[in-house]
Amino acid sequence: MKIAFLLHNAYGIGGTIRTTFNLAAALAGRGHEVEIASVFRHRREPRLALDPRVRLVPLVDTRASVPDVNEPAYSEPALVFPAAERRYRQYSVLTDQRAEAYLRSSDAHVILGTRPGLNVYLARFGPRRALRLGQEHLSLSVHGKRLRTELAGHYRRLDAIITTTEADAADYRRRMPLPGVEVLSIPNSVPDPLPALVPAPADGTEKVVAAAGRLVKGKRFDLLIEAFAMVAAAHPDWSLRIYGGGAEQKPLQQLIDGLGLTAQVQLMGPRTPIEPELVRSSILALSSDTESFGMIIAEAMRCGLPAVATDCPHGPGEVIRDGVNGRLVPVRDASALSDALCELVENEPLRHRMANAAIQHAARFDPEPIAGRYEDLLTHLTATRGTRARERHRAALRTRLRRLARATGLLPALRRLRRGHPPHVTGDRVGTGPTALRRTM
Repeated sequence: MKIAFLLHNAYGIGGTIRTTFNLAAALAGRGHEVEIASVFRHRREPRLALDPRVRLVPLVDTRASVPDVNEPAYSEPALVFPAAERRYRQYSVLTDQRAEAYLRSSDAHVILGTRPGLNVYLARFGPRRALRLGQEHLSLSVHGKRLRTELAGHYRRLDAIITTTEADAADYRRRMPLPGVEVLSIPNSVPDPLPALVPAPADGTEKVVAAAGRLVKGKRFDLLIEAFAMVAAAHPDWSLRIYGGGAEQKPLQQLIDGLGLTAQVQLMGPRTPIEPELVRSSILALSSDTESFGMIIAEAMRCGLPAVATDCPHGPGEVIRDGVNGRLVPVRDASALSDALCELVENEPLRHRMANAAIQHAARFDPEPIAGRYEDLLTHLTATRGTRARERHRAALRTRLRRLARATGLLPALRRLRRGHPPHVTGDRVGTGPTALRRTM
């Protein structure tokens, strides 16, 4: 079976890129032909290691030496990519055109989009003979009302929506009903780092707390630094290392300097792979306001680190078992975050027990069983294709009938009939104008 992924930029660093590479490699290892179409390419080679069995296809090359950047369409705002999508400013008429050309000509049996705007491309241009799956690596709750409305219209054409957590899948089922579309959760996959990247798991003796992610406001590294200031006051021999880059680097450094933590808190910059850095730590900290999954938590657990994380929507609560392999604390509560960190800093036996439990629990994110779940899903979607098509058709028919009833003034009467009551007659006509229907009851 040929399986294709549509990815924003395979040449960067990020959780979606890592989990896509992991899944693609696992599927290729199970005998599938796999390729990744990267909408953008800004460097010669990907920064993350890609399995050589996986083909990488760039669609728009943004390097200055490449003619793509001189195309007139490259400077024109996108017409298909949703304007409410947070990456919209990076997209253009040229990306619309290249994505359409790639999808319409694809001979893949299965195509997976990996973010909302790319799922719209897939719904618009993906060949109907292929199974079209939209992955959600963010969460429905972070999308604005305008984007949710637009997505609902397009997502009805897909075969499935796959979230990383069951909480987000339940959110989709409740807030965005999609007749004929399977909505389910499959977690991100994280390979065992041993022995390829690290010789052994963390031994829990390093007096280091690690954190990683893009330095953006939603990750709340400012909250983590404030919490660690309280940890450092009681345990000056412990340090905090934050890995990642982003727009908040300067304000975060100013906060570190202002709190007098320059010697104990370091902004380490991006690291790839991250696992060799994690095993030189003893605790992972995550302070986000929201996480769709929390890829770094699973990666740290596979390296033998217990995690202290905010119990934010939606991911940490489905990865961490509070008190078993880590701790969950309230969102935006620096004191609670500090207390949980101090608990693990001060209680070495507890830290070791949680570390061992973390390794055991993290095995469920191994790429092999995750790839198996995707194969089971593809088998199910193929078998139910006709049933789901009929369900979509009936839903579309009901929608058209409701619109007709609303236009003719019959909607209240239809609602009463649905409840088992006869229409309430107050006159001799229903609706207004020359098309009004005379009552016959």
